[in-house]
Amino acid sequence: MGKYVFKLPDVGEGIAESEIATWRVAVGDTVREDQPLVDMLTEKAAVELPSPVAGTVIELCGQPGDRIAVGAPLVVLEVDGAGNAKDEPPVVRKPAAAPMPQAEVPSVKAQTAPPASAAVAPAAQRASAPTQPARRKPGEKPIAAPAVRQRARDLGIDLRLVVGSGPAGRITHADLDAYAKGASRAQAGAQVAPRTGVEEIKIIGLRRKIAEAMQRAKQRIPHFAYVEELDVTELEALRAHLNDTRRPEQPKLTLLPFLLRALVQVLPRFPQVNATYDDEAGVLRRYAAVHCGIATQTPSGLVVPVLRHAETLDVWQMAAEIRRLAEAARSGKATRDELSGSSITITSLGALGGIVSTPVINAPEVAIIGVNKLVERPMFVRGAVVPRLLMNLSSSFDHRIVDGYDAAQFIQALKQRLEHPATLFLTEGGA
Repeated sequence: MGKYVFKLPDVGEGIAESEIATWRVAVGDTVREDQPLVDMLTEKAAVELPSPVAGTVIELCGQPGDRIAVGAPLVVLEVDGAGNAKDEPPVVRKPAAAPMPQAEVPSVKAQTAPPASAAVAPAAQRASAPTQPARRKPGEKPIAAPAVRQRARDLGIDLRLVVGSGPAGRITHADLDAYAKGASRAQAGAQVAPRTGVEEIKIIGLRRKIAEAMQRAKQRIPHFAYVEELDVTELEALRAHLNDTRRPEQPKLTLLPFLLRALVQVLPRFPQVNATYDDEAGVLRRYAAVHCGIATQTPSGLVVPVLRHAETLDVWQMAAEIRRLAEAARSGKATRDELSGSSITITSLGALGGIVSTPVINAPEVAIIGVNKLVERPMFVRGAVVPRLLMNLSSSFDHRIVDGYDAAQFIQALKQRLEHPATLFLTEGGA
């Protein structure tokens, strides 16, 4: 028997290191050739690495969240024959902490809460009295002298809510004073223990990649936002009609395909918006094609699959492709090519979209279009107050590349098409 050291290969993106996302095997497992060993996280996606040989796992050289250099040992297997580790020097590593679970499971450090009686009694009383005030049973009449009862009535205090510190729970003037100051309000009714737990969550995997990307984008890109209100009453009527009359094989239409259709028509007039900026090289790349990123929430975090060549698709095809990409992203099956190469991004939180948002640009792009929720409000139309369906577009732009005037013109052009949806279906010459 021999040892086979499987080293991290170059996964094809020219990277120097990659992060362990998920182990597919454990020490002691018998694996076959080409069986998945581990998912490694790159800048774009999780890459599944298969075993080059059959054997038994005897060492995993890292934990989820650890970064491994290309060419460094990743898995050690015991194999039939000599293996490849005969002349390998011993691998020296820093002592590893206890293995992390595959999922990002928070560990809770529970801090001991003070006894309930300590939370109830005033500080002066705890210092002077060896016992705690007696608490009345539900429905039990409070005990108090006539003068105390009269003073409580004058103060508007319900004696049933006051905890008495006197013998047998008798309420005193001092108890009224404490209650009036709010000190004993926490004693009334059921006692609620303070929450003292603290969660420590190691940020690894996709969540760390998202954090790093957002930090770079905000540090390096001078964002500016532009928000415009759209009247989408006619667009919603058209969408409802198309959904009611669609064929069984056609997907259900959301607002996104119509917005994407408007982008396809408008972007040729604003090439600086459909672009990426390499700020290190000082190069702006403007694209004739519309490769639109569709920000998608997944169980692991936000990812941006890319709908390529949107200019070649009709709204039905766009809807089908948006759904396919979203399903692939949420199931973790989106490929690296499907998660890279966008030239502009659309982000939407659907019904949770709020009134206004300030989306973060998906670098190295220079623009992102944010869709807010649709609301019905009264509007003046030709002198009459009528109900209309309104929606905001909240968009962000890279001010190094896109001027405010150009951004405003771009959004206004989208507005014109979405508010007059017939123009979305005109030919290029008619648009």
